[in-house]
Amino acid sequence: MNKIVVGLSGGVDSSVAAATLHNQGYEVVGLTLWLMKGKGQCCSDGMIDAAQLCDQLGIPHHVVDSRDVFQANIVDYLVAGYEAGITPLPCSECNRAVKFGPMLEYARTNLGSGKIATGHYARIADDPQSGRYQLRRAVDQTKDQSYFLYNLSQEHLAGSLFPLGEQTKTETRRIAAQLQLNTAHKPESQDLCLIETHGSMRSFLDKYIHAHKGEIVDGQGNVLGHHDGVHHYTIGQRKGLGIAAAQPLYVVGLDAGRNRVIVGDRDSAQQTECTIRHVNWVSITEPVTPIQAKVQVRYRAQPVPVTVIPLSSDGHSGSRVKLVFEQPQLCITPGQAAVWYDEDLLLGGGLIEKSPS
Repeated sequence: MNKIVVGLSGGVDSSVAAATLHNQGYEVVGLTLWLMKGKGQCCSDGMIDAAQLCDQLGIPHHVVDSRDVFQANIVDYLVAGYEAGITPLPCSECNRAVKFGPMLEYARTNLGSGKIATGHYARIADDPQSGRYQLRRAVDQTKDQSYFLYNLSQEHLAGSLFPLGEQTKTETRRIAAQLQLNTAHKPESQDLCLIETHGSMRSFLDKYIHAHKGEIVDGQGNVLGHHDGVHHYTIGQRKGLGIAAAQPLYVVGLDAGRNRVIVGDRDSAQQTECTIRHVNWVSITEPVTPIQAKVQVRYRAQPVPVTVIPLSSDGHSGSRVKLVFEQPQLCITPGQAAVWYDEDLLLGGGLIEKSPS
């Protein structure tokens, strides 16, 4: 099948992905999801840039109103997480529930294509030995986005292409300039789309969560200060606590039930293990015995050696594993993703579970 649907955000990456496939002879159709109003990619001005690109390339452009889907799967998801005292990761959830699944469905149902492409920096390989599609890091390690794609299904991977996975961001910019694409010199998106739209995560959350003043306490319950809303804090936060102390203090716990922010020293902010829920095994089938890997516990974190120990699953948390780190790790944040690799091969990932209070 020569027809391919390219998800266009209005940025340079998706623009070059579309132009590359177009120049390779594919019948390219542009598809933009309208996720919210405002500035930034995936918003109103992103749709305009995407439409102008399609006009420049001479390809059709479809816009799907996905605001209700985005509200239910991302905005409500984020608000519920922060209210519960965790720090959710919206991008991986958005990729699975808002972008790849719905785009594939729309492409098949309305556009007669079983393939979509995006401007993500990652690589997909078909492994005939295992019969699975594998997800690998991009060639450009500084731009690799596989971390945010860990919970894509085999069906998603089978129907997707990442044309930029084998090139660097510098090459992408060069191609865009060479082709004189309207997005060639568009600035890099620096923040989450919600932050770009609302100005800050705090402003976004304050729109949905009423701030209740409460206590900042140490591990023994001693009151050290006061806060203006638990949702303004995240595990590992060191700055902005407003507490004078002899040594640096970190947020080590968020007790939403008692409206408390718990702080401690560096030692108390470190963990040797954590539990991961809603695990998605990507490039390999789920193992029954522990495996060795390297894990990232946040997007910009360096991968560190870990033992991944399968646990029994349950209906609420899905497949679960325990991660045991070779060295204690600082500020493991509930709600964020832990993603483990074998070299550049993404094995699996899931969400860091909140420890019982």
